[in-house]
Amino acid sequence: MGKNGANLYSSCPRLQSLNRTGSDIMVKPRIVETDQGIQGESNVKIYDSMMRRMRDKCWIETNLILNAGIRQGLVLEVGPGPGYLGLEWLKKTKGTNLKALEISPGMIEIAERNAKEYDLESRVEYVKGNAQEMPFDDNMFDGVFTNGSLHEWAQPAKIFNEIHRVTKPGGICCISDLRRDMNPLVVWFMKLVTKPKEIRPGLISSINASYTPEEIKSILGESSLKGYKVARVAMGFVITGQKVG
Repeated sequence: MGKNGANLYSSCPRLQSLNRTGSDIMVKPRIVETDQGIQGESNVKIYDSMMRRMRDKCWIETNLILNAGIRQGLVLEVGPGPGYLGLEWLKKTKGTNLKALEISPGMIEIAERNAKEYDLESRVEYVKGNAQEMPFDDNMFDGVFTNGSLHEWAQPAKIFNEIHRVTKPGGICCISDLRRDMNPLVVWFMKLVTKPKEIRPGLISSINASYTPEEIKSILGESSLKGYKVARVAMGFVITGQKVG
């Protein structure tokens, strides 16, 4: 399924007390998910319906991005899906512009339609491409964010390197995703509130494909993103840092 937001329910106080560490539960081996995003007209429409419902319930959190310091300039979003996270971020910032790199043509089509609905099409551009080889210049962006796409990346270290390459010195990065060692009660709650129900098997496959914070720390150590912090949240983890030099 992909792109199930690690921070989309982070404002729900019920989940904050369930943030157990991976050492408290049995962690299953990772099951790789597709690295081609969500394809097919029917799948795209169902996913958009879910994300629109989250938007309407104010479950699409932009606070992680804003609190990380991504508030100005030209910013890159990796894996925007139908675009709601980036569009909500644009609404809350001034003088900002967004480029959004997406592998699924169907998602780009629906994201562009959503941008028009927001009346923000002049501030966002959706670009088709693979994050392993980003079609952008070095030191181009003031910030980079992505939510819920990392577990789909076939070569995370390579994409981390690309994020580092396209970010300006001093630019800020915020990467959030699900984690495989979530408390089972959190997983149960996520399944309960995820609608339409056709999307629930994809939610589970995304959780099974996600990384633990320890795994991500190891991958980061092999990449150009040096000195970045990995923090657990109830429904996942967040990587934040600033490019030096």
